[in-house]
Amino acid sequence: MQVKVFANLRQICGGVTVEVRPDGNMVIDVLNKMIDMYPDLKEEIFTEEKELKPFVHVYVNGKNIIHDEGLQTKVKDTDQFALFPPVAGG
Repeated sequence: MQVKVFANLRQICGGVTVEVRPDGNMVIDVLNKMIDMYPDLKEEIFTEEKELKPFVHVYVNGKNIIHDEGLQTKVKDTDQFALFPPVAGG
């Protein structure tokens, strides 16, 4: 599955897209595999309780997962998956 990453996550993941082979078929499985691949990602996207930090957004096929089943949202290998970190404005 191709995951598009944005802003400072590109430095952590080494590029704009990351090829991820999750061990399951939910958003949380994709994110867990990404953390296995890029351990620094964990503190950028997850709270201590392993929930998405405020203002971290995951989109599957252009739809924010908060409008679906959150981290339990099912994904397929052909889905468009995008991960946005919090963005500071000013």
